[in-house]
Amino acid sequence: MSTTGIELKTRRRWLAEAVELVSSMRFAISLLVLLSIAAIIGTVVTQNSIMPNYVNQFGPFWYEVFRAFGIYTVYTSWWFLAILLILIVSTSLCVIRNAPKMVRDMRSWREGVREESLRNFRHKTEWTAPLAPDALARQTAMRLGHAGYKVRIVEKEHGTLVVAKQGAGNKFGYIFAHTAIIVILLGGMLDSELPIRVQQWFLGKTPYTGGGLIADVPGQHRLSVANPTYRGNILLAEGQTGQTATIPQGGGSLLQELPFAIELKKFHIDFYSTGMPKLFASDVVVHDRAEGKTFPATIKVNEPLIYKGVAVYQSSFEDGGTKLKLTGFPMAGKEARAFDIAGEVNGATELKAAGSTFSVEWSGFRPFNVENTAVNDPRAVTKGQSLNEQFAATLGKASGSAGKSADNKDLKNVGPSVQYKLRDQTGQAREFMNYMQPVTLEGAQVYLAGVRDNPNESFRFLRIPADDKHGVREWMRLRAALADPLLRAEAARRYAARAVSPGQAAQPEFSEQLRHSAERTLGMFAGDGTPGGFVAVAQFLEKIPAAEQEKAAGVFIKMLNGVLWDLWQAARARDGEAPVEGNDAQARFLQLATNALSDSFFYGAPVYLQLEEFNEVKASVLQVTRSPGKKIVYLGCTLLVAGIFAMFYIRERRLWVWVRQNDNGAHALMAMSTQRKTLDFEKEFAELAAKLPQSA
Repeated sequence: MSTTGIELKTRRRWLAEAVELVSSMRFAISLLVLLSIAAIIGTVVTQNSIMPNYVNQFGPFWYEVFRAFGIYTVYTSWWFLAILLILIVSTSLCVIRNAPKMVRDMRSWREGVREESLRNFRHKTEWTAPLAPDALARQTAMRLGHAGYKVRIVEKEHGTLVVAKQGAGNKFGYIFAHTAIIVILLGGMLDSELPIRVQQWFLGKTPYTGGGLIADVPGQHRLSVANPTYRGNILLAEGQTGQTATIPQGGGSLLQELPFAIELKKFHIDFYSTGMPKLFASDVVVHDRAEGKTFPATIKVNEPLIYKGVAVYQSSFEDGGTKLKLTGFPMAGKEARAFDIAGEVNGATELKAAGSTFSVEWSGFRPFNVENTAVNDPRAVTKGQSLNEQFAATLGKASGSAGKSADNKDLKNVGPSVQYKLRDQTGQAREFMNYMQPVTLEGAQVYLAGVRDNPNESFRFLRIPADDKHGVREWMRLRAALADPLLRAEAARRYAARAVSPGQAAQPEFSEQLRHSAERTLGMFAGDGTPGGFVAVAQFLEKIPAAEQEKAAGVFIKMLNGVLWDLWQAARARDGEAPVEGNDAQARFLQLATNALSDSFFYGAPVYLQLEEFNEVKASVLQVTRSPGKKIVYLGCTLLVAGIFAMFYIRERRLWVWVRQNDNGAHALMAMSTQRKTLDFEKEFAELAAKLPQSA
């Protein structure tokens, strides 16, 4: 076989060179290398992901460069399809050029050899037999036939030539292997997006970029049932019926009509103890309105439903619009009254709070969450750190991960959670995730309220301590009291009266000074003119000389704890509640509440939404595919296996025996050749060289 291509006899030199290049084997091999590199890129780089993921991974500059070259959609990019088309043409020309030569060579007997040329073979032998030349030729032909060779006797001018061959079908391996590449590529092209691209180029089909009901989408965004190939998704909530799949496209989607409708009756899901899905399946009913046929089916992972050439796979699952009932608590100002709010996952609810109007976009719901709740001691203050570092460590312990630790694994189901975005009138949004039930962390029950500024961040969790009634109302009462200057003044008065000893009570200026310091401490912690919380405390203490900071911090924290206790009692008294008994449990609650109050300044939401009730609605994501090229690819794979088997396991051997008359009877000269010299060939030649000269 030659690596050169088809050589046209034409005066147009450029045309002859182009045809020779495209039809050459070296060009086809180069295209195969390019195709392999493209496939590697498509494997390494995640395909068809969302834009922010690529920007975060590669940066804005390289994102635009890679997008221009179609790196994020390698297998549907124009250059990848172009390589496939050119490779099909190149390989076809290679087969057209070489296959006829190979077929002629397989059918030929190579009878034109001469005795002198046989003597130049490496594998040759000769003998003399007391037989006539014709008899020796027939005897040799019979023995070669018994050895599995096809034999022909040719009469020559100076003797008789016995020609034998075996394994000529070896060349079918080359033909099958190259044809298999063409067939596989054709099947791949048929199952690619090329048919959809053709409809976009010539039939005016365009991706749909709007919203609304599927029934209202215009026809130029829909693909007919006769579309030969597609791969799309259909999302069905329990009880819903759909017959239109969505095919993602750059900047929008195309809608694919299915030849039948699918009704989701029930979605089943089972989980491992780690929270990972173990099994999910869909009980569906298929409605074929064209044939008036209806039948049930169950679609599981790796167990698709195949009907009318369309395969329906269980892809994933989503929320189908779970109904939510929540209680809202103000997180700003001195208002403490709770209110009811309802929502539906994948919907939005208007919310008025803090004098502004917000939109609550309900983005997700999980019926249970498995978290690692094992953590180390949270409040230890390390000596040798600055006050800012100590307060930062405290803040990190209070508003960090929801119980996830790399060192300890104590996996527990912490119950349902709701996820939503709170969007203001300017369009800015922050994302929140709140757990329905309190979680036991570090020996205390807390409600976890997560917040993040963008989807690429991890949630930071505010830990609100649960009160005696396993709710958040006591903490909300304390938060509202901290924002009320009148209650802060009352708490400072109570603290001063409680803290002054009998001997100091006769000194009103000392009591007034203590009241003023307590009120100022509460005001600083409440954020009067400062960020609030422990950050404000740290900024104040940094102004004190370094040698006195530790002592001042101890006095300040002691006063803060005392005056917050009185603030809590004052708030309860205002609401007509009995005073709280001073014990270790209440002291622990106040400690956690103080940390949560400090962290609440970074929560960034005017309200906290506590999930109370839910009515879960599951949804199944089904992938529907029509792949007519699959059978063509299977045929190509069969040809490829047959071709490789023929090339590696079928050895072509050619054998010639020249018989002529001499003085002692008949003289025979045998020569043998093969394409690949192997030990088996050497053994076979030795056996034939010993067998053919035998007299009987």
